[in-house]
Amino acid sequence: MSKPFPAFAAIEFDSVPAGIFAADAALKRAPVSLVRSGTIGAGHHLLVFAGTTASVEEAHQEALFQGGLQVADSILLPDIHPALYAAILEGVRRAPDPEIPVWVLETPTVSCNVGAIEKALKGVPVELLEFRAGDPRMNGRGLAVLQGDLYDLEAARDMALEDLESRGIAAQHRLLSAPHSALIAQIATTTRFDQCAATPLEGETAS
Repeated sequence: MSKPFPAFAAIEFDSVPAGIFAADAALKRAPVSLVRSGTIGAGHHLLVFAGTTASVEEAHQEALFQGGLQVADSILLPDIHPALYAAILEGVRRAPDPEIPVWVLETPTVSCNVGAIEKALKGVPVELLEFRAGDPRMNGRGLAVLQGDLYDLEAARDMALEDLESRGIAAQHRLLSAPHSALIAQIATTTRFDQCAATPLEGETAS
């Protein structure tokens, strides 16, 4: 899996005007590719850009400086994992295996989820099924779904949680060691309720 740019940065602001102002300053500071910049719910603004490592680092520092106290969270990855790059920047989803465990991680911000999942993907051979970044329905939270052999998935979970705990960030997460086939079928489409299709189960009726 290839990626056009090696480096990636995400910065969240708890002020929309501050986010827009910082985005403008970052783009003027260094030649980076603006991926997206906009509101993500709960009055937060998310700025995502990519490029060469040097350019992204320079633009990231400028955005943090201009955002000041309105910066809610941020992450800079000098060499982002290709799967994470594809999921966030290109919306790529992977079809789950119906017989392999699944781990779901929800964090208070998108940026801290990116950092935690990056650690997991680079640490053990697991698959990133879905990453939701900037969805206004999530009120600024980040959501990731990983899948892999139980031993690897547990290791990935521990790596991700250790990264979050080192920053004092609490997260919600659950590991499904033997997920139901109907649930996996829905996750294969999306974790969004409004886009899920009904999955009838044999032998069950409503009275």
